[in-house]
Amino acid sequence: MAEKESAGQELSVEEAFEKLEGIIEALEDGDISLEDSFSYYEAGMRLVKQCGEKIDRVEKKILVLEDPESEG
Repeated sequence: MAEKESAGQELSVEEAFEKLEGIIEALEDGDISLEDSFSYYEAGMRLVKQCGEKIDRVEKKILVLEDPESEG
């Protein structure tokens, strides 16, 4: 599940969303143990946090670019 993550590389937002979709499908399917469900949930929450942080960074960059006072 964590090829890039274990190699120390961050996933792109798109890759993280794809992994989240897979996790959601597995959890909704219901054919996994409670222990595995918890592991999937943890992995999903880590991905959500990672995506949120990336989106926040992009939003901050956009605000800096749009700020007329930052042009000097």
